[in-house]
Amino acid sequence: MSSRDALAKAEEEDLDLVCVAPNAPTPVCKILDYGKYRFEKQKAAKVAKKNQSLTEVKPLRLSPVIDKHDFETKAKQASKWIESGMKVKVDMRFRGRMMTRQEVGMKIMNDFIEFLKPIASVEKQPKLEGNIMSCVLTPIKK
Repeated sequence: MSSRDALAKAEEEDLDLVCVAPNAPTPVCKILDYGKYRFEKQKAAKVAKKNQSLTEVKPLRLSPVIDKHDFETKAKQASKWIESGMKVKVDMRFRGRMMTRQEVGMKIMNDFIEFLKPIASVEKQPKLEGNIMSCVLTPIKK
């Protein structure tokens, strides 16, 4: 079939000349129904958007003077978040004279990381920035 015959057939069937790959070294064009083509593209984009997953970062705040039970409660909550695929950002705020006892805060932060070691890995090591020490924990890939 020659190109003239193809264009005549396209006009009869209400088809359009659509450039499907304009950025290719040699642009690619097809004769097709543009409405149907656009619908298929939107449908594919919707499926791709549905299948993508965003990782949410949940914040958690500790204190250098945290009690054992509070520590366990926060660690259990963090483990639930990590098991559901979220990242956890752990912050520890030093207030007033607590700044002189940063090693206590570091010990608590390390204990927290050790508690979650079976299910989480450390993405960002504990680091003191101003009066807040923070680290980020991510789920371990299976």
